[in-house]
Amino acid sequence: MSQSATITASSARPLAAPGTAALPAIGRTAMAAIFLLSGFSKLAAPAATIAYIQSAGLPFPPIAFAAAAATEILGGLALVLGFHARITATIMTLFTLATAFAFHDHLADQSQFINFWKNIAMAGGLLQVVAFGAGAYSLDARR
Repeated sequence: MSQSATITASSARPLAAPGTAALPAIGRTAMAAIFLLSGFSKLAAPAATIAYIQSAGLPFPPIAFAAAAATEILGGLALVLGFHARITATIMTLFTLATAFAFHDHLADQSQFINFWKNIAMAGGLLQVVAFGAGAYSLDARR
């Protein structure tokens, strides 16, 4: 067995293919884009967002609005930067699953069905960050 093929407990990081170091940063940025766009769109139309939250029957719509906008914007920025990426991705996974079940639960409606499964797929991508970290191009890698 060659030296490069030997994996020890201290080198338990997955072996990446050459030229792929930037892929985790690209993936994090792609996932963050939907959160950032959604968070800023909430800030642009707070009354409509609060009314939508209220129509879903969630408690305390103004507080839920503020929490959702903050989660999406701050979580999105943290994902892009790779800042505490595993914790951030865990929070964003829970947020994404909660929104899937709170806002996209009418699966007989094709649009709701697609959005529900989009959220599930996003949660799957976020779990990749939880499992494997932020990658080389991140603030986490600098620590």
